[in-house]
Amino acid sequence: MSVNIQDLLNVARKSSTIFATAESCTGGMVAAALTDIPGSSDVVDRGFVTYSNAAKQEMLGVRAETLDRFGAVSEEVAAEMAAGALARSQATLAVAITGIAGPGGSGVKPEGRVCFGLASPEGLRTETVEFGALGRAQVRLAARDHALALLWQGLQ
Repeated sequence: MSVNIQDLLNVARKSSTIFATAESCTGGMVAAALTDIPGSSDVVDRGFVTYSNAAKQEMLGVRAETLDRFGAVSEEVAAEMAAGALARSQATLAVAITGIAGPGGSGVKPEGRVCFGLASPEGLRTETVEFGALGRAQVRLAARDHALALLWQGLQ
């Protein structure tokens, strides 16, 4: 699903929704896409780029136990990232992304696996998408677009 970012921002405005992002493998691409649109500051509060495990813990409150048990690329970590972004911002809707953009991966966690979290005061949901070994740039773009689609769904 391709999201028109201007429409996303307009619907967020009408519903008084404020966004935050928590990004690992996308390195801020979702926040950049949102803030590329003039006037987005009234619906975008902040973006957290938490590439390292230490940053996930320090900035978002991801628990070391969660990282140790499930690894950084997991729905459990994505959930804690999204919840942490919501708790540490003025946002009412937060999206989180953690994945393996490549090159590389493993038999257990292949290149192109990206886990997402979406948090709001009403609850939290997670999902994993297997984009496949598209190459680093394409996995990152696909993850960005999927996160924008999740924000759109969160407004509905």
